[in-house]
Amino acid sequence: MTEPRPPWSSRRRKTLLWLAVGAVLGALGAVGLPAEWGVTAAFLGALCAFLVVVALVVFVTVPGPDTLGTLLRTPPLAGAVLVVAVLLVLSNPTGSSVRWLWVVAAAVAAAWTAFAVWETRRSGG
Repeated sequence: MTEPRPPWSSRRRKTLLWLAVGAVLGALGAVGLPAEWGVTAAFLGALCAFLVVVALVVFVTVPGPDTLGTLLRTPPLAGAVLVVAVLLVLSNPTGSSVRWLWVVAAAVAAAWTAFAVWETRRSGG
């Protein structure tokens, strides 16, 4: 028989609540604010709505404490981030003003992948 999931902490509930409030306020701002302010509010509301979905997926996938540590020790996630970062480096021309950002992101993702694989091998699984 499986163990029941532990209840979510108040921090997780508050995170979801505030992100949902941000999504609603962004939608309201998109409707009620003039031109550029409305567009900015819409983008921020959409970002909050996206982060609500991401947080829900993470909170359901990683129950209990030490969510960040668990995510840091997950090689498939680190590898996926590395692939995306390398593709961003390769898709930007050499003289691009943001290429350095993607190179740094790829280096950090490579270090994260190495750490995740090392931690997984060290702990036996």
